[in-house]
Amino acid sequence: MADHTPHPDHHHHHDHPGHPELDAMGVEHEHPTWSTYWKVALILTMITAVEVWVYYIPSFVASRAFVPALLIMSAVKFAIVVLFYMHLRYDHRLFKALFTGPLIIAMATILALMFLFGHLAVRVGAAG
Repeated sequence: MADHTPHPDHHHHHDHPGHPELDAMGVEHEHPTWSTYWKVALILTMITAVEVWVYYIPSFVASRAFVPALLIMSAVKFAIVVLFYMHLRYDHRLFKALFTGPLIIAMATILALMFLFGHLAVRVGAAG
């Protein structure tokens, strides 16, 4: 005879729609709704449109602000994707720290290397 008792680790999230789910630590988490997803997609589309648009402005492409502007827009899109589509915004603090900590270290390392190799170096001294 088969035992039909539910496994204690099995969550019946379909039984109670609209209720937040519990994680392994018993902490309730809200999940994004369809409304949130389409708003996030619209924002990402708008940022991408601006990125493509600025590429077609020759004076902006020739300026020193072009690459930093694209990098900033790219970083914003990355953060939005990670926060919403990868659910980092809704995760436990430990998981947020495990993701953002190494990311901050990597970004700081890249910036330090750019300064070291002169790509962001401040020019000091006599003009020659």
